[in-house]
Amino acid sequence: MRKLIWVALAFCLVAMPSHAQNVPQADVALGYSYLHVNGSDGISGYNNNGFSGSVAYNVTSAFGVVGDFGVYHGSVDGVGLTFESYTFGPRFSFRGNDRFVPFVQAVFGGAHENAITVSGITTPGSNAFAFSFGGGTDIPIAKDDKIALRPQFDYVGLRNDGSTTNTERVTISVVFNIGGK
Repeated sequence: MRKLIWVALAFCLVAMPSHAQNVPQADVALGYSYLHVNGSDGISGYNNNGFSGSVAYNVTSAFGVVGDFGVYHGSVDGVGLTFESYTFGPRFSFRGNDRFVPFVQAVFGGAHENAITVSGITTPGSNAFAFSFGGGTDIPIAKDDKIALRPQFDYVGLRNDGSTTNTERVTISVVFNIGGK
């Protein structure tokens, strides 16, 4: 019986490093985003379509740091609006399952918006403090876990001139996992 316990303990210790190898050192995600900007003061909201990307470094299997970038375009009453965001912060991943890896993140940074009128004139843009709270899940689509599909939802707040504009972002990305820990 003692030998069986020692064999089981040895097997568990040998298996632990193989599980740790499934944690990528970093990941790069690129995808399509839908960004809805809510209206305020009697102004209706508007929709933007665009692309977003992120780069993350996993410090541990559960904690990482991420940079999230996006470019979105929409129009309101014939005025084209281009919106860019650049945020950075912590990400917490939950790696208890090999089929998917859910995560939450809180990122902070900035945003810039330009308007292009019907006559093609670009108005001076506005800058805002941007913050985002959200999450998603990575679903591996390759056997070696190097490529995954990531659905993600984020609340994005844009703080400018003492007021906050609430927005929501839905993203679907392809994730490329790099290296291993």
